[in-house]
Amino acid sequence: MSQFRQQDNLLGQSDSFLAVLDQVSQLASLDKPVLIIGERGTGKELIAARLHFLSKRWEQNYIKLNCAALNENLLESELFGHESGAFTGASKRHEGRFERANSGTLFLDELANTSAMVQEKLLRVIEYGEFERVGGKQTVKVDTRLVCATNEDLPYLAEQGEFRSDLLDRLAFDVITLPPLRERQEDIMLLAEQFAMNMARDLDWQLFSGFTRSAMEILQGYDWPGNIRELKNVVERSLYRHGNEHIPVHQIILDPFESRFRPKQRIKKPITKTAEAPPIPAATEEPIVATTRTQFQFPCSLKALSNEFEIDLIKKALEFSQFNQKKTAEVLGLTYHQLRGYLKKYNLLDQQ
Repeated sequence: MSQFRQQDNLLGQSDSFLAVLDQVSQLASLDKPVLIIGERGTGKELIAARLHFLSKRWEQNYIKLNCAALNENLLESELFGHESGAFTGASKRHEGRFERANSGTLFLDELANTSAMVQEKLLRVIEYGEFERVGGKQTVKVDTRLVCATNEDLPYLAEQGEFRSDLLDRLAFDVITLPPLRERQEDIMLLAEQFAMNMARDLDWQLFSGFTRSAMEILQGYDWPGNIRELKNVVERSLYRHGNEHIPVHQIILDPFESRFRPKQRIKKPITKTAEAPPIPAATEEPIVATTRTQFQFPCSLKALSNEFEIDLIKKALEFSQFNQKKTAEVLGLTYHQLRGYLKKYNLLDQQ
């Protein structure tokens, strides 16, 4: 049977997987943009790398970027670069990923997470091969092949106005849709055994004694929502817990969280608001800590009363959040560092 292996898990012999490899081989020689669609853990990044290294650009740079890892402003700067002084901290000119991938390939993962502004600039690069750096006026020209990936339904997002239809049209010269592992039954044990042998080497074992029949039935009968990435984790975890190179692996640990000591999920209970409680702001969806209004007597100190109110509110929020400072900050609508500032201001750090 025909099969192919690259890196760790681009391995398979099922018809659906081999059809993908054939499509990749046909597309690799072209300079057109390609869109890779697939569930998490199906190997989108490996397919993108294969597109590059089978292309005539294989000796040039292959640059990768996860679009979900950066906010809008940072993503724009990282993609297109910025000029010196473009924003606070920009002390010198920075070349973005498009420039660094010039004559090569740029792979953008999690494409659906990009903003409308970034999508507009991506559209211009694809159409004209040019852009301006952030804070710059000079047009930069590049010859960069763009390969993008997502686990979202982009046509649906485009219909809902959440993704630019014209960008989708330009990107989708052709679309590679990766089959989930549950549709590649012939490949499950092939992959599992390869992962097991690699893990055995990592454990300094002299041999891998295989899986028992019951273990193989579990591996082949599971639905694999995390696909190949999940399979790799499961096999490696099961092997190291098994701990014996001379006996076949018989227990498959699908869920590492499974334990009779696992804490039960805590259900948040909203605090009942009394007649004397302040109104709940309509814009927030976080739990509100109920407080009681103070009876004022004049003359009074506004600053002292404000401090007293803040201290009381923070103490109640801490108690409500079981003294988890991150959660306390969330329920008060503060950042973690802002909350720490209040705790220091009122000497509450040592009272938890």
